[in-house]
Amino acid sequence: MKIGVIGYGHRISSVIKEVMKADVDCQIAAIVDIRKDAVKAQLDEQGWHHIHYYDTPEQMFAAEQLNGVMIGTRCNLHTTMGLKVLQHNLPLYIEKPVATNYEDLLRLKQGYEASTSPVVVSFPLRVTSLVELVKEIVQSGKIGTVEHVQAINNVPYGRVYFQSWYRNEEETGGLFLQKATHDFDYIQAVLGQTPVSVCAMTSKQIFKGNKSAGLKCVDCEDNRICLESTVGTVEGLDPTWQYCCYAEDTGNEDSGSALFRYESGMHMSYSQNFFIRKGAAARGARFMGYKGTVDFDFYTGQVKVHMHHTARVETYDLAAGSNHFGGDAKLARNFTEVMKKKASSISTLDDGLMSALMCMKAQESAQTGTFQSLKWE
Repeated sequence: MKIGVIGYGHRISSVIKEVMKADVDCQIAAIVDIRKDAVKAQLDEQGWHHIHYYDTPEQMFAAEQLNGVMIGTRCNLHTTMGLKVLQHNLPLYIEKPVATNYEDLLRLKQGYEASTSPVVVSFPLRVTSLVELVKEIVQSGKIGTVEHVQAINNVPYGRVYFQSWYRNEEETGGLFLQKATHDFDYIQAVLGQTPVSVCAMTSKQIFKGNKSAGLKCVDCEDNRICLESTVGTVEGLDPTWQYCCYAEDTGNEDSGSALFRYESGMHMSYSQNFFIRKGAAARGARFMGYKGTVDFDFYTGQVKVHMHHTARVETYDLAAGSNHFGGDAKLARNFTEVMKKKASSISTLDDGLMSALMCMKAQESAQTGTFQSLKWE
């Protein structure tokens, strides 16, 4: 099973390892990357001498017979590279977000509809044991139909969105697309309902720009007293992750919230925060029905079912797992099975398109102070 890779970044490299663990028949046959010489040197050291390297996807497709392609470029290139793969009708593994602007989202939707490519989107949270258990409980009818959802993502490592390349919203599309896209997707996987409108709000109260643009921690006069300083704390940190989070060019809000209304009339609330730390971390949701409530948290690995009309609480302790709480391994295995035509995608491009639409409309709502429709225009 020969796989081509477009954009060999840190994230996709870890997914590739999961793919090769899942199926020993899989191997990386070709890589397209603007840093191809550096990537080749890195992989040669690991004994991967069989890989062919290319400057463009077109060169790779012309020279290679591939069973699938994985895309791990920066976010703003996901759509463009995804469309190149869809034109060849090859199985595709694509990182989230699938697009960073509405124009690209529509282009990708149209390209997907014209292609026969099976697509696996990198949404590992939807296939974690935690979310699958919550979905099982909801579908059993134990808590009744879900009539309200409260979801949170309090990120303890939020500094990365202000001190690294993630601060560039032109590349990332913003923090709804960077973080909430995962959460919106797993909520959709559990609910199975269609959202129709959204209102949202963001704020930037902590990481405000009062330092000069481009400033790095190592050059800042406050680097010995700043609580976010990387100087002397993290050896070997990538140089692109050492910018001042209080500089005027950080971009990104440090908190954001969204309310979604669904076709049934119910609504879901979501809030994310990027300046909490340590034990204040939380990521999960409460799904509420008339009969009961089920809630969970990725960090604790615990699911609880609270029955509303009896004195009963059920608690499930699950191992949270590593690499997106165990979800990466399941998606990797699914991609190998998709390439061999043994299974269908468990995280489709339809799912990726819907999550991206929800994120983009939430961002537009926050920017304009208006409700936004989630209809495709």
